This record gives sequence, C-alpha cells and structure tokens, in this order.
Amino acid sequence: MLEEAGVLLELAEEEGDPATRREAVEGLAAAEARIEEAELRRLLGGEHDAGNAIVSINAGAGGTDACDWAEILLRMYLRWAERHGMKTEILDLQAGEEAGVRSATFTVEGDYAYGYLKTEEGVHRLVRISPFDAQARRHTAFASVTVYPELDDSIEVEIDERDLRIDTYRAGGAGGQHVNKTDSAVRITHLPTGIVVQCQNERSQHKNKAAAMKVLRARLYERMRQEQAEKLAQLSAGKKAIDFGSQIRSYTLHPSQRVKDHRTGVEVGNTTAVLDGDLDGFMRALLLARAGEDRADSEPAA
Repeated sequence: MLEEAGVLLELAEEEGDPATRREAVEGLAAAEARIEEAELRRLLGGEHDAGNAIVSINAGAGGTDACDWAEILLRMYLRWAERHGMKTEILDLQAGEEAGVRSATFTVEGDYAYGYLKTEEGVHRLVRISPFDAQARRHTAFASVTVYPELDDSIEVEIDERDLRIDTYRAGGAGGQHVNKTDSAVRITHLPTGIVVQCQNERSQHKNKAAAMKVLRARLYERMRQEQAEKLAQLSAGKKAIDFGSQIRSYTLHPSQRVKDHRTGVEVGNTTAVLDGDLDGFMRALLLARAGEDRADSEPAA
C-alpha cells in the first residue's frame, strides 16, 4: 500500500494531475494508519491483551453532574468500540436519581479490546458549565473507569456456591416490556471478598445470572492474579477516591476546551472528537510510555 501510494505521488508530480495526487495522499494516510495500528498491537503483549474486555463506569464526586458525566463516558467508549468494529453489550445500568447513570457495566468484544481499554482505567475529571445549575456556574465532576479481561472457559476460577448470596429483583429503567413485571435482574455478592456484581440486561433470570457470574469470574481472577504477583498491597495503596487530585485525565469544556492526560502529558483541543470516541492518541501514548518503562526496568544497572 505504501509503495503504491509513492508511485501515485510520483506520477501526480510528473503529470500535475490533482486527482492522482489526492488519491496518493489518501493512500499514504491509510498506510500510516495501518502502520500505527501495527505498532500499537506490537505493544499489546500482555496475557489477556488480545481478548475481550469488561468495563465498569461509576459516578464519583459531583452529584447529578457526576451521573451525567458517567453517562457521557459510557457513550464515549461505546462510540470508540463502534469506530473499531467491536461489539458491545450493556450488562447492567443503574440510573441516576435526576439524570445520567450511577453505574454501568458492559462488555466489549473484538481484537485487543482489553489491551486498548486497560489504558483507560482510572478517574476521569470533567470541568464545564453545569446544565443542572440554574445560575450557569462552572462545576467539576468525577467518574471512575475499571477494566477487566473477559476470561475464556479454559481459565479456571474456583467459586464455592456457598460463598455466594444471589438476589433477584425487578429491573429498573427503559429496557422493554418485561421491565418491572418480572424479577429477572440478578445481583450476586461474593461474601469472602465483598465483590458485588449484577446484571439486568436480559429478559431471562438464568441469562442474567450467567452474565453476572462471568463478570464475577473476571473480577476474582484479577484479584487472584494481583495477589499472586504480590502487587495487591501496592495497587491498593495507589487507589484513590473518585475525587479531586486523583484523576488520570481531565476534560475541560469551560472556559477553554481541552482534554489532557496527566500520565503522558498528551493534550487535545478537539473535545467533541474525544467525547465521540477518538481515544487512540491517548491509548497509544500510554502504551508507548509503559513500553519504555518496561525496557528501562529490564536493562542492567551500569
């Protein structure tokens, strides 16, 4: 593709043909995009990077604005997945009291979904003129994003049924004629760890339980993996409240418009594009930074 574009560009220069030149420029842009994608995938060599992801979003400090912000983030990630031809399914959605969502859990199915989305884990901060403030004042809101790998059946996670508390309830919010008519929604509490997962997307209680168990397996596996790597204490110490000073990225819509990633320093002025799912620049920068850190750690001391 790159060679073909180069030939077209030479031809356009010789003949002075605008159409040929335009075709060559488009070919070069497409080739560049494919090279960047190949470079990204080279960096995704983690155990589960090539597989699917389970993403949870939770509203933090900021009241109604935080719930609205969580819903904006949900749309942003669904749009990102759509841009990359990935399939998504919302497993659970808890509506906010006035607007937005308090929490949402969804799956992303596609090549390297987990590898890409794990770069988004952390607290996201929004600064804007609140649409819920009658005096049109500037507000700050927070939401957290957590990403787990979706495990295939070859990975065993032992779960004792006696350690589970399973509750059923009527699903709330929009979702079809079955909503609020049957106790189809399922909430599972893993008593030893206190992990709670729930699903209300399906009409069938059995299917909701199966989906909730899939999320529980992923969360328990991640917890076990961290413990085995003796990093749980360090990770727990590093976890911060979903509040001021803990964000990985800030989205400022007023007075200026910019999105800044505090881990890499990458800053983008087109906030509309970012909130519409244009996240690859942030993901790529963090993957490159982490790859550089790994190389530095592996180099012998002088």
